[in-house]
Amino acid sequence: PQHQLRLQQIAQARRAVLLEGRPATEALVDRWFESSWIERSWRRCLANGQRPDQRVAFNVLPAQAPRRAREANQALLQAARPVLDKLGRAIANSHYFAILTDAQGIVIDVDGPIDRSDRRAHLITRVGTDLSEQAVGTTAIGAVLAERQPVWLHRGEHFFDDTSVYSCAGAPLFGPTGDCVGMLDLTGIEAAERPELKHLVAQSARSIENALTLAQPHQLVLRLNWPGRALGGDGDGLICLDADGNIAAVNATAREMVWQLAAHRAPAATHCSELFAMPWEMLFDAAAREAPLEAPLWSGLTVQLLARHAGDVAPAPAAALAPRLPLRDLETSLIRRAVDEARGNVMQAARALGISRATVYRKLGSRKES
Repeated sequence: PQHQLRLQQIAQARRAVLLEGRPATEALVDRWFESSWIERSWRRCLANGQRPDQRVAFNVLPAQAPRRAREANQALLQAARPVLDKLGRAIANSHYFAILTDAQGIVIDVDGPIDRSDRRAHLITRVGTDLSEQAVGTTAIGAVLAERQPVWLHRGEHFFDDTSVYSCAGAPLFGPTGDCVGMLDLTGIEAAERPELKHLVAQSARSIENALTLAQPHQLVLRLNWPGRALGGDGDGLICLDADGNIAAVNATAREMVWQLAAHRAPAATHCSELFAMPWEMLFDAAAREAPLEAPLWSGLTVQLLARHAGDVAPAPAAALAPRLPLRDLETSLIRRAVDEARGNVMQAARALGISRATVYRKLGSRKES
C-alpha cells in the first residue's frame, strides 16, 4: 500500500506539471517542496522540446570518444576505483549498481551487480553512453550535474516513460579546485525504493573527493574538524599546502568550514596565513605532534587541526588521537578530580580513592613543586 501510494503521488505530480502545466506543489504540497528540483528538471526537459512519450536512444559516443573520455578523467577513475570496490560490497544484494560519469554525464566506469542480459541495464552501463539531462531527460545523473546536490528519484519521477523503470540516487563530485568533475550514481531496475541510498552515495562521493584532493602534489595536509569531533575520517576538511604554505588543494568540506576557501575558485592563489590567525610556520611544526591542536581562524572561529606530512599514514578517527598523559600526570589528575568532587575534603577524597590522606597531600604537593 505504501509503495502504491508513492507511485500514485508521482503520477499526480507528473499530470500536474507535464500535462496540465500546473506546479507540482498544487498536487502534492508537503512532499514536493523538498523535491522541487525534480520539477525544475522536468521543466528544463519541456523547454528543450522533449516529450515524456519520446523514445530514448541511450546513445554511445563515437568510436574513439569513450577512450578519450576515460583518458581525460584518469585522476577521477583512480580516485574512484577503491571506493567503487567497497561500494560494490555494500550494494551487492540490493539489485542496485554504481555508475561513474564525467562532468558532462558520460559514463566512464561502472561497478556492482549488473545483469548484462537485461537490455535496460546494458544500455546505461556502457562506457561512453551519454546520460546527460539533454540526452535522457530527468535522471539522478542529469539532475545532480544541473543542481549540484545529492538526489533520490523513483520510477515515474524520471522524465521519459522509457526511464520510469529506474530508481536512482546520485551525488556530485567536486575536484580540488571546487569545480564539478563528475557524479556518482546508484541505479536499480524495477527495484524496491531505497531512499537511504542517497546517504550512501553522498558518503561515497565524499571519499572520492578526498582521494582527489590528497592526490595533488603537496608537502603538508591539514585535517580540520570542529572541537570535540574525532579527526581521521572522511568528514574532515582537507587543506593541502606546498612547502611555502601556499594552498595546493582543498576538499569540499574545507570550503564549507572556511569562508575564504569558498570565495577562492583557485586555492593556489591563497596562502594559509590568510586562513589561520597564527604564525603559519606553526602548522608545519604541528606535524610533529601526535595529538591535534586547536587553531584560531581569522573568522573568529576555532577548529581542531591535525597536520601530517605528505605520505604519512592517516590517523585513526577514534580516541586513539586523544592526548596521552604520562602515568604520573594521570595519577595526579585523578586525585585532583577526587578532591574537587569532594569539594576540597581531602579525607573524603582519600577514602574514595583507597589511599591515605598523607598520600593525597604528597601527590598534589609534589606535582605543585614540579
